[in-house]
Amino acid sequence: MAITDKIYVKNHRQLASQLETNFPKGAFSGATLDILFQGEGLANLDEATQDRVLDFAEDFLDCDCQSNPHCGHPEEKFISYLLDLRAQGLGPEAIVDVMSDDYLVYAYPGDILSFLDDGIRTLEAAEQLADVDGQREQAEAIRRRRKDLSG
Repeated sequence: MAITDKIYVKNHRQLASQLETNFPKGAFSGATLDILFQGEGLANLDEATQDRVLDFAEDFLDCDCQSNPHCGHPEEKFISYLLDLRAQGLGPEAIVDVMSDDYLVYAYPGDILSFLDDGIRTLEAAEQLADVDGQREQAEAIRRRRKDLSG
């Protein structure tokens, strides 16, 4: 299961009430993306919530793909966002706090920790493969990125 499947809309019940409709709690669920980020529902939200939803849309849903927002690019951008937060030295709990403040989405710190740990293990394997294949520069680039994630 991808980490983006474990990202949830904060204050879900309040938002569903403001929009007068039900939608899934998962932030990257197709129905959630359609309801929250396709314009007409936005007008029913309070100003502070509108700002955060618009920030999310601008940062993750800005894509020229014909199938946007269901093209996979929003999830890729969000994963990069999580990795950048970790590279800034934030731990799982701080990452959850920042994403919650920035975009009104949350995850469980344990899920973020598992995601980061899986990423580190994947980078370790890629680094070893690059070393075995004699790609020293690539191995060093992967090593630096792994150290960024390891903290």
